[in-house]
Amino acid sequence: MEQIKCCVPCLFGLEALVAQELKKIGAADVRAENGRVYFTGTRETVVDANLWLRTGQRVELVLGEFTARSFEELFDQTCALPWEQWIPENGRFPVKGHALNSRLHSVPDCQSIIKKAVVRRLGKVYGREIFGEEGALFGIRFSIFKDRATLMLDTSGQALHKRGYRPAAQPAPIRETLGAALCMIARPYPDTVLYDPFCGSGTLLIEGAMLTRNMAPGLNRGFAAENWPAFPRALWQERRSAARRAATPGIPFRGVGSDIDPKMAGISADNAKRAGVSDCLQFFTADIRSFAPETPRGMVITNPPYGERLLDQEQARALYQEMGRVFLKKPGWRYYIIAPDQEFERIFGRPADKRRKLYNGMLECNYYQYFKY
Repeated sequence: MEQIKCCVPCLFGLEALVAQELKKIGAADVRAENGRVYFTGTRETVVDANLWLRTGQRVELVLGEFTARSFEELFDQTCALPWEQWIPENGRFPVKGHALNSRLHSVPDCQSIIKKAVVRRLGKVYGREIFGEEGALFGIRFSIFKDRATLMLDTSGQALHKRGYRPAAQPAPIRETLGAALCMIARPYPDTVLYDPFCGSGTLLIEGAMLTRNMAPGLNRGFAAENWPAFPRALWQERRSAARRAATPGIPFRGVGSDIDPKMAGISADNAKRAGVSDCLQFFTADIRSFAPETPRGMVITNPPYGERLLDQEQARALYQEMGRVFLKKPGWRYYIIAPDQEFERIFGRPADKRRKLYNGMLECNYYQYFKY
C-alpha cells in the first residue's frame, strides 16, 4: 500500500504530544522537529490524523524537499514535482508559506515563482495555459529554512483547532489545540471532576470532556481533502463511523466552569452543546475569591487572564495571589495553570512540582503543575 510522507505543524512545545497522537493512530516514521512533526502513512492514516489530532495545526502532504538558493532553482525543482497526482484540472491551488534565514527571503516572490512552476507543470499535463481554478481547494504551502525548501499540500483546509463548536471569537481565547494539550499533560481520570474558574468560552472543559470520552475532535467539521479525487468519500465515511464507535460517552466525567463575566456562562454552555458534551458540563458566574468546590477530590486546569492580554500586570498578579489562597494544597487535588509571568510561583505562594514551557500563540508561557500534597 502506498506510503505518503506528511507534516503536521504545531505550536512550539507541543511536538512530543503530536508525535504521541500520531503513533496512537498507527503513523510510521514519526519524527519531531521544532514546530512540526513528520510521519508516513496510508490515505487512511491521513484521514485519521485529520479526525483525531487534538494538538496539531493541520495535516500536509510533503510533495518535495530540495535546496533552493535562487529563484531558478525554486522554479525548476517545483516544476519537477508530480502535482498532477493530486491536483485535477479544475483544482484551486493558492500558495502560502514562509522563508527564514534563506537567500530567498521574499515570501511574495516565492509565492509567485511556485505558482508559476505549478501552472507550468499542470499545463504540460492537461494541455492548457490558463486554469480557471473553480473546483476543490488544494492549498499549496511552502517552507524555506536555511535555503532548504519543503513543498506541501494542505489536506485540512481550515486549521485543526477550528473544531466547529466555537463559532464566535471571544476576548483572548485559548486555542483549542493548546487547550487539549493542557488536558493531555494533566491526564484527567475518567471519574475526574475538572474545574476552570476562568472558563471564558469553555474551551478547556470542552477539550477535557472530549479527551476523557475519546471523542474525535474533527468529527463534526469538514476537511479540504474530502473533495480530492485521491481521497474517496467512502473512506471518509468509513473512518468517521469508526471514530463515532470509538467514543465512550458513558465515562463518569464532570466539568465545572465559572467566570466573573456573566455573559461567558451562556457562551460556554452553547459551545458545550455544539461539541456534544453539555450533559457533563455546567457553567455559572463567580469570582475567583469564592472558589470553594465541594467535591472531595478534583482537578483545576485554567488559563487566567494575562497582563499582556486582558489585565495590567498588577491586576493579573493580584489574581495569582488570590489563586494561591483558594487553591488549597490537600489530598485528592491537583492544579494546572498556564501563565507567562516568570514570577508566578513566587506570587502564587509555592513552587510548582513541575513546569513545562509552552507557547500560547507567540506568547511564551510556563505550565505550572501542582500535584503533590
